[in-house]
Amino acid sequence: MSNPRFVMIGGFLGAGKTTTVARLARHYMEQGLSVGIVTNDQTTDLVDTNSLRAQGFEVGEVAGSCFCCNFNALTSTVERLGKAERPDVIIAEPVGSCTDLVATVVRPLVQIYEQPLDVAPYGVIIKPSHGAKILRNEAGAGFSPKAAYIFRKQIEEADFVVINRIDEMSADAVNDLAQRLEEQFPGRPILRMSAKSGEGFAAFCEFLEQRGDFGQRLMEVDYDIYAEGEAELGWLNSQIRVNSAQPFELDDLLLDIIRRLQTEFSTISAETAHLKTIGLWEGFYGVANLVSSFTEPELSLPSNCRVSQASVVVNARVATDPTQLERLVREVVDAACAALPAESQIDTLQCFRPGRPVPTHRILQDATT
Repeated sequence: MSNPRFVMIGGFLGAGKTTTVARLARHYMEQGLSVGIVTNDQTTDLVDTNSLRAQGFEVGEVAGSCFCCNFNALTSTVERLGKAERPDVIIAEPVGSCTDLVATVVRPLVQIYEQPLDVAPYGVIIKPSHGAKILRNEAGAGFSPKAAYIFRKQIEEADFVVINRIDEMSADAVNDLAQRLEEQFPGRPILRMSAKSGEGFAAFCEFLEQRGDFGQRLMEVDYDIYAEGEAELGWLNSQIRVNSAQPFELDDLLLDIIRRLQTEFSTISAETAHLKTIGLWEGFYGVANLVSSFTEPELSLPSNCRVSQASVVVNARVATDPTQLERLVREVVDAACAALPAESQIDTLQCFRPGRPVPTHRILQDATT
């Protein structure tokens, strides 16, 4: 039996990793391969886990810490995915604010993990809304230089980069972004794709099939800047029960929560890294998200259903104090549900700033050196 193929897809918060993971998993399953997915977040109640499981995928999660800081949880999750029968392909989605993953995840998997994996090229998905501003060194790019440092470091260690959301951009904007990537990060193949529509997806899959000397881009990382960049963001995950005497459009509620939050964050000049809501009810699911303060909210996965009750997950990564973030989310959820009208009950809510990353392993040398 051949070793499972391990595919890790990186990229900044809101880049479109989860949409890409879902499309890639379906691609492999259509080829008759079994697929396991590993999601990751700094907290519990992962909206991505709920979304992917709702689509019928086998999903394990590393919650409460990133892959690099809890490497043993990553490997044990991989093993649980293969408890009955090892998946042919394992797709891993790391936390969107993490970098240095070649030294702390890819190399330890190759040199330390006892179960051999066939590691694919490491690709990083570019988020155009923030990426173009950061690469142009624009003032008011949305985040401080410390957060932009993480974005740049993600690209620096990638085997290849993917400009996502090309269906939302003009050809000139795509070309400008590609040119800046080539100038600032020479030697990295650049792909263009829309994970949502599928445009360019075949080339992405083809690149992942390559075998060779990948995962070799080691780099110096200032962990003080890295930690401070992550800590600028307030992280919030919550699970909410919604009940109404009259049926309501689930998708409308998801978008209303996003739009109200966008307005509130704009009022206090708090940049959004990513907002995502998911609604679930008896096998139906819908997802709405916002990837920056200067883009429009979108219904990325419509549920197309009317319900009188639902489970709603709100996932927010915003450059503001966690106390303020929690207050605004609570107020917005109450207001959006009251407008239906419906009652809301928050079952779980976690809100904090990420702590300093402390990798389990950090390997900067080849196994033979």
